[in-house]
Amino acid sequence: AKAVTLTVGPGHLMTALNMNGFSLSLIRLDAEREAALLAPVGPHAWLPTKPVRQPVVVAAAKPAVHATAKAASRDAAAERLITVVCEKLISLEEPLNGLDAKAGDGDTGSTVATGARSVLERLDTLPLADRAATLAAIGDTLGTAMGGSSGVLLSIFFTAAAQTLGFGATLPKALLAGLDRMTFYGGAKVGDRTMVDALEPALKALDTGGLEAAATAARHGAEATAAMQKAKAGRSAYIGRQLDGVADPGAFAVAEVFVAVAAMFAPA
Repeated sequence: AKAVTLTVGPGHLMTALNMNGFSLSLIRLDAEREAALLAPVGPHAWLPTKPVRQPVVVAAAKPAVHATAKAASRDAAAERLITVVCEKLISLEEPLNGLDAKAGDGDTGSTVATGARSVLERLDTLPLADRAATLAAIGDTLGTAMGGSSGVLLSIFFTAAAQTLGFGATLPKALLAGLDRMTFYGGAKVGDRTMVDALEPALKALDTGGLEAAATAARHGAEATAAMQKAKAGRSAYIGRQLDGVADPGAFAVAEVFVAVAAMFAPA
């Protein structure tokens, strides 16, 4: 480090929604290269070269406690609902990996199951008596534990839904608001062969017709992805082979969750 005399940067680089890291390149400096690096250039993106100075070390501030964090509370119905959803997703790990092996990189089931297990592990700490705070906590958990773009997008979904629910909206309206934010940042829409193909019709049906209608709409949406031969978003968009007959794993997972929840609330 003491031998480094000039630096170019740091510059900004973004390649994914949830992958943090850095890139460092070194060159052996001579007079000719130093003169070239110090020469003025036209492109605005080129950062000026700077001499290296001894860094000043500043102690990091202690993280503040999140002001809006809510204390754990109990609600039997909410606990049962979250448990049913998470256990269903965990049980789908192998089938979802199998679908994703044909349409992506074969890890959708593992990613989803990791997120579900993380939520279950935090179940005793969730503010279950406060629905908005619970959605926010789930969003926070998925954003840190689930990984990949799916974890980030679902975190956006639950966080935005929590905010809307906190302003007094109904739960279906709040979930639709979460979907709006998720699709805004993720870019997917119905027909792109993603979880949105099942989630959007399900939430619209939930808002107007209830859980049974939502489960039916989600299943139809997931089945429709099997007829889409080319994905327009997500990892599947990068593979060359045809996908005819293979359902999108994210849409399939959404449909299975809605079916499980509808069965949970069905009259005995």
